[in-house]
Amino acid sequence: MPQLYDLWKILTGAPVAGRLAGKRVFSLAFARKAPYFGSIHPLVNQLRPNYAEVVVPNRRSVHNHLGTVHAIALCNGLEMAMGALAEATIPADKRWIPKGMEVAYTAKATSDITCIAETDPGQWTADDPDLPVRVRGVRDDGTVVIEGVIRLWVTPKKR
Repeated sequence: MPQLYDLWKILTGAPVAGRLAGKRVFSLAFARKAPYFGSIHPLVNQLRPNYAEVVVPNRRSVHNHLGTVHAIALCNGLEMAMGALAEATIPADKRWIPKGMEVAYTAKATSDITCIAETDPGQWTADDPDLPVRVRGVRDDGTVVIEGVIRLWVTPKKR
């Protein structure tokens, strides 16, 4: 849905000081569309077709009993990144819905986590309705703490 991407470009197109404010406004608006996303206090850091980054801050409200970012908060960040990517990328004549998520927790999430979702352009025009989105979460030091795939079901819109 290009409307989401158009909003992103408008809000983040300002000079550097305004760009961060635009990212915050966009992130709040996007989290209101799917209110559960607000529970992780996300910041959409980058968005373009086939790529999205959402930062999940290392806050006490998303910690587990170990004092690290909880696995489900990480999954929430990955799903938000995937959703932003899907809305910014999908052709106007198609629709999507998530149908599954497979992830592996590979390290402790001890800092802010950048959740990244990626696809290849050809995936969106293929005849196969099963579309895997590659996702990963990265600590500030570059360590991958979670990685996997979110599978989408992409079909033509009904007329």
